[in-house]
Amino acid sequence: MKNYIIVLLVVLLSSCKNENSNNRKTDLETNPKTLTADDIISKSIAVSGGKRFEKSSLKFEFRDVYYQALRKNHEFLLVRVLVNDKDSIFDMLSNVGFERYHNDAFVKLEDSIANVYSASVNSVHYFSVLPYGLNDEAVNKTLLGSEHIKNKDYHKIKVTFDESGGGEDHEDIFVYWVNKDTFKVDYLAYSYEEISGIGMRFREAYNERYVNGLRFVDYNNYKSETTAIPLENLGKAFEDNQLQLLSKIDLENIKVDLVNN
Repeated sequence: MKNYIIVLLVVLLSSCKNENSNNRKTDLETNPKTLTADDIISKSIAVSGGKRFEKSSLKFEFRDVYYQALRKNHEFLLVRVLVNDKDSIFDMLSNVGFERYHNDAFVKLEDSIANVYSASVNSVHYFSVLPYGLNDEAVNKTLLGSEHIKNKDYHKIKVTFDESGGGEDHEDIFVYWVNKDTFKVDYLAYSYEEISGIGMRFREAYNERYVNGLRFVDYNNYKSETTAIPLENLGKAFEDNQLQLLSKIDLENIKVDLVNN
């Protein structure tokens, strides 16, 4: 498996090239009055980079940890590198599974531990390229209607995942607020399982920038003081200043190369 991942890494990196980053328009011409959840997400993906995500090499740092994502057609390799003095831990998640290496040595892990590490790697990469991935087969989207936040109008969409193909955290539930004018995701909320029960977070996007045609944002990460507020109502709670700022999610040193066919 190590050889397969190395070959995949070499093939993807060797075919990287820069492309024009100014073409961000979508060919989807749908009457706004009849937009479905699928239509809205498709338009959001298009204005955020569209098919560029499917053939890209991304590099960035998050909280002093190095990440790289290589995607080409239906193949992917998601990497996390933790460096401590002269030691390095390489976590690699690909189509063929998860592997960990300590420097050059393969680390054999119990399945339960490997699943935890895999979910952790996938989570950072998942949030880094939203809304890319929300048209996958395992994703279920429901239009909850409209909502007004900070003087702007939003489509509100609920997202759940099938157990098959939905990953280790398939029971997580998301809500996305998609700007009706720009079709960009400005806010999102999600629920997740934790030892004490169900946790919830609300994120506010800021510091938008396009790198080689792909949209990236950072987030203000909020929590609610009570679990009595339903996930779908966290947007209103944010509008009413009922959420507490917990942390900031900032991506640094982002680099993007686009990959040949």
